[in-house]
Amino acid sequence: MALQLGNNDRKDRIIQQQLDLIKSLTANNLKRMDTDFWGPAAAPVPERPEPAADTPADTAPVPEQPKKQTAAGTGDAPAAEPQEDALPREEISSLKEELESYIGLGAVKKEVENLINMVQIDQKRKENGLPCTDMSLHMVFSGNPGTGKTTIARIMARIYHSLGILSKGHLVEVDRSGLVAGYVGQTATKTSKVITKALGGVLFIDEAYALNGKSDNDFGQEAIDTLLKAMEDHRDDLVVIVAGYDGLMDDFVHSNPGLESRFNRYLHFDDYTIAEMMSIFERQCQKGCYQLDEEAKKAVQLLIAERNKDTVSFGNARGVRNLFEQILTAQCNRLADQDTLTKEDLMQITAADIEAVRTLPEKKLV
Repeated sequence: MALQLGNNDRKDRIIQQQLDLIKSLTANNLKRMDTDFWGPAAAPVPERPEPAADTPADTAPVPEQPKKQTAAGTGDAPAAEPQEDALPREEISSLKEELESYIGLGAVKKEVENLINMVQIDQKRKENGLPCTDMSLHMVFSGNPGTGKTTIARIMARIYHSLGILSKGHLVEVDRSGLVAGYVGQTATKTSKVITKALGGVLFIDEAYALNGKSDNDFGQEAIDTLLKAMEDHRDDLVVIVAGYDGLMDDFVHSNPGLESRFNRYLHFDDYTIAEMMSIFERQCQKGCYQLDEEAKKAVQLLIAERNKDTVSFGNARGVRNLFEQILTAQCNRLADQDTLTKEDLMQITAADIEAVRTLPEKKLV
């Protein structure tokens, strides 16, 4: 009896060790994969210099900073808003190649290339003493969730920076809650802080139409007024991109003459086809060192087509991401029951994993 209990304990320990290993590998794979499901990972932000080799990082002396005077007398000054570091400038040809590597987005790629060409030629005219067009670089992105709007906004920030238009090239992403406060006078301050953080880069406002409040005591208009003033005051070092559903974005821009005059460049993001979403899924498998046999590929494609019938719940590439994570969980659950695991076992996604996910409730997009 004792021998049997000992064997059971040993088996339980082995299973637990394998499960921990699988979870660790899955977590590392998901961490290595950028949240960008459309193409390669974004360019890394340059790291700060490491301490000298003879000084351990956790014991490096830090020079004491003198305390600043405050309005009330001596003491610590309020912490300043953190400022974004400038990204390294990149070759426009490399950025074009990265853009082209994204799955789908054909019309968007063409519009971005047109914009790059216009800016470059305008700069050449300026170098030759010719008059230049006063172009508005602010944009409206319209389309359903999961169609790549944030991804393109991020690469646009890098493109504008590399063209010498923006000084830093970073992206600051907000929605209504990041701009609007609950009391009179607070919204202007809150919006101004976000704008200050975005200077030198792109301010991306998702679901911007939500700033159009329906009640008299709504402060969305205060955010819009503050934003319009900043777009004029910082026109040489700030680009604003507003994004959301098609019809709602049209209504938003046309609701205010100031918005109409500043946003005259539109990019529409089409929904992904089933084939494109399958390509997105396979690319993530490749990035994470996962393999699909032919039976599993067919099962994934059928499941994508099945779930895509409900476009509100599934949502393009975002739905593919949710599906991918569910399938990895199913794989972990299957492998946890095996006594021994090979490297090939850890890499293989089977039709059984997809079938296990088919019966799960879908994650609703938020």
